[in-house]
Amino acid sequence: MIRPTVARVDLNALQANYRALREYISREAETALPAGRSAPPGIIAVVKANAYGHGAGQIARALEDAGADLLACADIEEGASLRSAGVRAEILVFGALSVSDLDGLFDCRLTPTVSTPGAARAVQAAAAKHNQRLRYHLKIDTGMNRLGFRFDNLRRTLPELFASPNLQLDAIYTHFAAADDPGSPLFGEQRQRFERALADIASLRGVPHPLAPEPAHSGSAAPLDRPSLHAANSAALLRDSRVWYDRVRPGLLLYGLVPSPLASTVSLSPVMALVSRVVAVKGVRDGETVGYGGRFRAEEPRQIAIVPAGYADGLDLRLAGRGSVLIRGRRAPVVGSVCMDMLMADVTGLDVSPGDEVVIIGKQGDDAIDAREIAAQIGTISYEVLCRIGSRIQRTYD
Repeated sequence: MIRPTVARVDLNALQANYRALREYISREAETALPAGRSAPPGIIAVVKANAYGHGAGQIARALEDAGADLLACADIEEGASLRSAGVRAEILVFGALSVSDLDGLFDCRLTPTVSTPGAARAVQAAAAKHNQRLRYHLKIDTGMNRLGFRFDNLRRTLPELFASPNLQLDAIYTHFAAADDPGSPLFGEQRQRFERALADIASLRGVPHPLAPEPAHSGSAAPLDRPSLHAANSAALLRDSRVWYDRVRPGLLLYGLVPSPLASTVSLSPVMALVSRVVAVKGVRDGETVGYGGRFRAEEPRQIAIVPAGYADGLDLRLAGRGSVLIRGRRAPVVGSVCMDMLMADVTGLDVSPGDEVVIIGKQGDDAIDAREIAAQIGTISYEVLCRIGSRIQRTYD
């Protein structure tokens, strides 16, 4: 049985978004690529956090079918779930490895991020135990102050890692803390720090700078030992082509949303709709209150629709008095308190009946409500709105 509240996930829209981003990058790269670079950046498709609430297995397989060859998740456990779902593409693990079962890297063919000296030693020991040479991505902390080797201390912290006999550097990356804030100078500072760090890394390894123009190779000459580079999340992808490097890492954009307050000319469609049904309609008299705490008081007779979706499903309490749902193609304000399993909407004048469809996120008639709008109403970000959609809500895939 399916509860009345379901999340409808449009895999065709997902694949169209992936293709639109790929085409945008290819088109812009014709004029944005630095000297010596001949190919547009590739895409790392980010499917962490259950693919931002959309369902990681189904999303990852659909992205594979659209051409994605590298996916990214948060931890080894997420990577193992992707493999169990039948994902064949390369999977990068973004997160910390210090408290994980590192055997999963080998059992599930995952590519780790090495972001601390302790993780470097642990992954080297695990690779030696498995008698394998393991490719890894190196994370540099340029100002996020979360995971990563400090950009200004690399000459002390990296020699041991680079001497590891069972580890092979495949890529170097960083993460921007303020790419979605056009007024912050930190974005530019992090870019400069990252590129200085790349120079230090090249010096430590005795190889050319990875941003140096690629020389032409002929005959049987071996290519230079140049790791790939990536830094651009969704916001950075839209904001500055200088940080596209070899790959970009869209997350939110894949799911059809632009990070606030940025705008985009890329044609994208939201991938998820959250819908329910009216289960009852109540008449409320003048002066009566609705919901816990009596926070909504009717100043005249009202009709209130009861919808079986609440904060246990991931809906925020702050929607009451701020947000709306769509019923009969019209906006119905959320009133009273968002309850654990229900919300109430004012449908006065809409001729609503039990069984009518309710759109919480998505389109109905000529109107639409997306996660970005909801985030603005409750003072959060669209990432949180999507990721909070609860596990008891069944996802259906079209």
